[in-house]
Amino acid sequence: MASLQDQLLKAGLTTKQKTRQANADKRKKNKQQRSGVDHGVSLQEQVKQDLALSKAEKLAKDTALNEARKNDLASKEQQLRIKQILEHHQITGVSGDSVYNYTFANKVKKLVLDSITHKALVNGRLALCGLNETTYLVTSETAAKVAELNSSIILVQNDKAATTAEVDEDDPYADYQIPDDLMW
Repeated sequence: MASLQDQLLKAGLTTKQKTRQANADKRKKNKQQRSGVDHGVSLQEQVKQDLALSKAEKLAKDTALNEARKNDLASKEQQLRIKQILEHHQITGVSGDSVYNYTFANKVKKLVLDSITHKALVNGRLALCGLNETTYLVTSETAAKVAELNSSIILVQNDKAATTAEVDEDDPYADYQIPDDLMW
């Protein structure tokens, strides 16, 4: 059985030149498919598509980089704002004879305070904040502002103690007050 080309040649509907041209076009098309070039797209259109794709990738990369820079700048701005609040509202000149122990960066630290400041810290009217290896003694309101920005800055913020403690009538030790800073 002869091919369609042979049958067309015998019938005189085509010439040898047109047959060769059709075979050459078929080989070129197969070669383009094997080399990875899309058979329906010309080389110029392929370059345009690659260029558009690279522009889209560059735009996505630039957008991600800009977003990272914005986030970095926002975090630096927040740290500076926290530092400014702590330095501005810091309570100083409270050294005395009472020692208050607290943890900062997984280390136990000691803070020497006078008795009034020590009692205020234990009762929750004052708080300790830590930033960049520095401890700040601030009011509980200032600590609440800082906690809104970054709660990990707060080292010690005790709950406000009730001024009147409920005493059980049958308690044999009701007359003996237990100190808040009892250390075992």
